[in-house]
Amino acid sequence: MPPFIIGVCGGSGSGKTTFCRQLVKYLGTDHVLHISQDSYYKDLSHLPFDQREKINFDHPDIIEFPLLVSHLDELCLGKNVALPLYDFAKHSRMMGNQFATPKPIVILEGVLLFSDSDTEKRINHKVFIDTSEQVRFERRLKRDVRERGRTPESVHSQFNSTVGPMHNIFVEPGKTKADQIISGEQSFEQVIEDLSLKIIKEIWTL
Repeated sequence: MPPFIIGVCGGSGSGKTTFCRQLVKYLGTDHVLHISQDSYYKDLSHLPFDQREKINFDHPDIIEFPLLVSHLDELCLGKNVALPLYDFAKHSRMMGNQFATPKPIVILEGVLLFSDSDTEKRINHKVFIDTSEQVRFERRLKRDVRERGRTPESVHSQFNSTVGPMHNIFVEPGKTKADQIISGEQSFEQVIEDLSLKIIKEIWTL
């Protein structure tokens, strides 16, 4: 039986990772495979570092969607896949892979998921997390400085030059494709409980 694929989309800093982690915890790690679109950033190791920093990382072209789609198809066939690993500080793929085995539920998380038609049509249930721009920026600022080795100035610059504009063009329209729109500024507890019950019922009827 192919896995039930849940796609969780929303702007950078909207709360996607928190939502997905809570959903995985609720459903149980034995039953869920969590895949992040961020792992599929194209490898830029062939470029000098100063050129990598100038790349628009918020445009769909920077994501290797064909590889993501092929991995989803392989999982649906019951095959193991080798997920790429990405180093955000260096803007390049890391050596090695993370091997993943098929599970009944796949949670797919990413900013640009619904912008790629081949990826979007493989998702059984699409969730869009709607969060104000100010909150998204504040969360991104904290994360990028703490986890990705960036300066506050570079985060400000990137948000104004690419993150904000690309959100309006490629991310926000994803709302129209979503099966469910939820707030990223409120507790996810009840939403996760209701969604989990829905998923379990869907799997039983497959």
